[in-house]
Amino acid sequence: MKLTESFSYEGADVATVYGLITDQAFRTESCANQGAHEYEVTVEESGDGATVTVIRTQDADLPDFVKKLTGSTVKVKQTEVWSGPDASGNRTADVKVSIIGQPAEMTGKAKLVADGAATSFSLDGDVKVSIPFIGKKIEPEVAKAIRSSLREEVEYGQAKL
Repeated sequence: MKLTESFSYEGADVATVYGLITDQAFRTESCANQGAHEYEVTVEESGDGATVTVIRTQDADLPDFVKKLTGSTVKVKQTEVWSGPDASGNRTADVKVSIIGQPAEMTGKAKLVADGAATSFSLDGDVKVSIPFIGKKIEPEVAKAIRSSLREEVEYGQAKL
C-alpha cells in the first residue's frame, strides 16, 4: 500500500530543518512528546549525511482486530539514512519503519526541499504486512499509525523552530 505525506516548515531553510531532525535531543524529546513508554535514539554522522535510528515502545494505535495480533503496545524501529545536500542544498533519506516481532514494515524515501521561504518535507513509501489473507486489511491501519506519528513529530518540530 502506498503512503504519501508532505508538510511544510514555514520560515525554515533545509539546513535548519535537517539540523532539527538529525538532532538526538530533539528526536528523544519527540518520542517523549508522543507518549512512548521506552525509547532509544541514536544519530550517527557519516560524511555530509547522517543515520537516525529510533527504537520506541508505544501504545498500539490500531483497531482491536489488529491489537489481537500485536498486543496493546508495539515496538517500532525507524531508520533514516540521510544523504549529504545536493547542489541546491536539498536532502533525501532512505526510510524504513518496522514493527519489531511483526511482519509489518514501511520502506520509502523522505525529501527535504527548499520551497521559497519554507522547506517542504515529504515521505513516499510502501507499507507491507506479510500475513496471508488479512495483511491487506491491516496495511491501511499501519499506514494510519505511521502518518499520525509523523504528523505529531512534524508539528512538534514546527513548534520548536
